[in-house]
Amino acid sequence: MLEMLCAILCRLFFFTGAVRDEGSYPKPLPKEEEEKYLALARGGDRKARDMLVRHNMRLVAHVVKKYTGAAETDDMISVGSIGLIKAIDTYEPSRGTRLATYTARCIENEILMFIRAGKKHKSNLSLSDPVGTDKDGNELTLMDLLFEKEDKVFGSVEQSLMQEKFLSAVKRLLNERETVIICLRYALTGGAPLPQREVARQLKISRSYVSRIEKRALEKLRDGLNREDFLAD
Repeated sequence: MLEMLCAILCRLFFFTGAVRDEGSYPKPLPKEEEEKYLALARGGDRKARDMLVRHNMRLVAHVVKKYTGAAETDDMISVGSIGLIKAIDTYEPSRGTRLATYTARCIENEILMFIRAGKKHKSNLSLSDPVGTDKDGNELTLMDLLFEKEDKVFGSVEQSLMQEKFLSAVKRLLNERETVIICLRYALTGGAPLPQREVARQLKISRSYVSRIEKRALEKLRDGLNREDFLAD
């Protein structure tokens, strides 16, 4: 759930505009600047990390284009941004792989996992089925994900607390309809995140209207959370 929350926050602070092509994102950083921000990000500098995320979003749009039609574009952008954040956080220059290469692989892994998850009701899955790869490129199966390490149990508690804090902010900053749409789109109150088309069907409104309300709600949240310094330690 924290991954989905990361996707929301990613869209709130950087990508609330309607995005349909690579050209709507900032250009990639020059090599020297990229190396500088990577070094700062590894030292815990959040602004440097955010800068790297912002200037690599074109890569998310590029990868998403390969899977047009496989799922909702907005959903794949959100999921791809999760892969991008993971890539920035786990990238190791000493391994000799370029950041763009490593990032593209992480983004694609997240999108493929999302697409497979969307099809899980159409076929039976085995515990030995591959569902993606870890940061070292090793294949992950459902069995691997079931047997989480002990530290992930504590991590899940932290995720739950962060989700509760965010949900509280949603209810405080948004009106009733905006809250319902954000909760359904990002599964903030349980269940699975719904595509805009399904949200529209449930609320008996058009998909374009859902998209407009969602965009406006994210902008309101961005402004409100910025004022409240939601991401501060």
